[in-house]
Amino acid sequence: MMKKLQITHLSKRCYRELSGGQQQRVLLARALCATRKILLLDEPVSGLDPQMTEEMYRLIEKINREDKITVIMISHDIRGTMEYASHILQIGQEVIFESKENYLRAHTKRRTLENTGGEK
Repeated sequence: MMKKLQITHLSKRCYRELSGGQQQRVLLARALCATRKILLLDEPVSGLDPQMTEEMYRLIEKINREDKITVIMISHDIRGTMEYASHILQIGQEVIFESKENYLRAHTKRRTLENTGGEK
């Protein structure tokens, strides 16, 4: 997994001495060693700079696509979620679960109605 995530050069380094992005990759490699089907990630890009955030999302997408591992990700990063997710589960006053396309369509319609004072 270290080779797959391009972190073999970190094998002799102390975890605490790694950057946030390197730590996230190490944790992801560790999680991948324990699964073959599903990966549950809780805020995997939290605290990362924009470049590392983008790299982490691409890496997670690659794992999902190439290794056929289902990824369930908890995130407050709406922009990243909308770019990479195939489905959205929103939990709040109401629970919504639908494809990204349907979610975006409904969300756009709701915003339009709210901005024009119309009803849902």
